[in-house]
Amino acid sequence: MLKDKVCLITGANRGIGRAILELFAKEGATVYANARKDGALKDAAEELQNKYKCKVFPVYFDVRDSDAVKAFFVSLQKDQGRLDVLVNNAGIMKDTLIGMANKDLMRDVFETNVFAVMDVLQYASRLMKRKRMGSIINFSSVVGVKGVSGQMVYSASKGAVISLTRSAAKELAPYHIRVNSVAPGMIDTDMLNELSEDQKEKNIQSIGWGRLGTPTDVANAVLFLASDLSEFITGQILGVDGCTVI
Repeated sequence: MLKDKVCLITGANRGIGRAILELFAKEGATVYANARKDGALKDAAEELQNKYKCKVFPVYFDVRDSDAVKAFFVSLQKDQGRLDVLVNNAGIMKDTLIGMANKDLMRDVFETNVFAVMDVLQYASRLMKRKRMGSIINFSSVVGVKGVSGQMVYSASKGAVISLTRSAAKELAPYHIRVNSVAPGMIDTDMLNELSEDQKEKNIQSIGWGRLGTPTDVANAVLFLASDLSEFITGQILGVDGCTVI
């Protein structure tokens, strides 16, 4: 489904990002897999290249560092001359009650979940405009749609992703660049490890499907939006939440 497509996945070293990387490699993409820590993707890249006979290039930079983001895209333009798919996956979650939400926490969450998303999207869209085609997939969350107690800052950041996705989709539509967002519900990743078993069970009871989502559940949705099957779909927020009621 992604044969001959050049793709960038941010935050590709674990959880949902790692599942997307695996699926994109399986589907024939040339993948630039981003992580912040040097060497974090070395083993995964070698494993996937041997397994699927594909091309996986680990690229290490902090998505919050505008100079590093720019340097990557300059290099990508030189090496490939194009970008077909951007998966803006990198993000952080910091929960706090309203009275404990200080400016440092707000700034940290928004720098990663919003400002970095816009920064990477800007550079990606410039490259995509040259070919007048491309797919950008941003990561929101079910809490960005519905809100939740105790996550005002995180919810606000993911709500901002929804708004910027819809606005970017309108602006980039004339260039045939699709911009959509995936909004996962409660997914079984490291982010849930901080919850007690009682809390996890309570969360599962709020999911109509009766289980936590998996990174593969989300990766499958991302694959659809990255592929030509979604050629006429843009400006949409795709919930992957198993009918979660918050």
